[in-house]
Amino acid sequence: MTVEPEANGAPGPLADEGAQGQDVFGLSNLERDAMLAWVGENLTQVRRSASGQRIFYWILGTGFVLGLAAHVGGFLLKAAVTTEPWLVLADLLYALGWALWTSVIVVMFVEIWPEAKKRQYKRALDAYEAAAGRRAPVGAGQTPDPASAKFGAGQAPDPAGAKFGAGQAPDPAGAEDA
Repeated sequence: MTVEPEANGAPGPLADEGAQGQDVFGLSNLERDAMLAWVGENLTQVRRSASGQRIFYWILGTGFVLGLAAHVGGFLLKAAVTTEPWLVLADLLYALGWALWTSVIVVMFVEIWPEAKKRQYKRALDAYEAAAGRRAPVGAGQTPDPASAKFGAGQAPDPAGAKFGAGQAPDPAGAEDA
């Protein structure tokens, strides 16, 4: 029985890979080994870059800076020139810059801030659950709390330890001679 490369999750070799002496990235064996060694040394940073939103933040930051520079440049150019073709170019640069940097601000309020708050609430909830000792398994719904399983919905446990019947109060003198 043969196992296809896709079945076990490992990519199969390319047909011309052995003939060229290069891997999938187009690197020679020496370059590939050097790349793997570097990735091994910087594994934490590589994982953070691959799974995080660092590239997204860099793109937004670059867009904000370029938009602000274009906006200021267009404003200064509008103030300096008086002929028609340059005024149109200055007006276009001014509008492009304004649209670019303000759209980054909109993305901050619509996308990034709510996502950061969601992560903050999730961390707080995880910390609470870990402190309470009721960590739910991943992928499952809320598991019932064993302490609340013996009470009905909306009922709380008896602070006196459920020694008394319904509607009875503990003896104020503390005598337990029954």
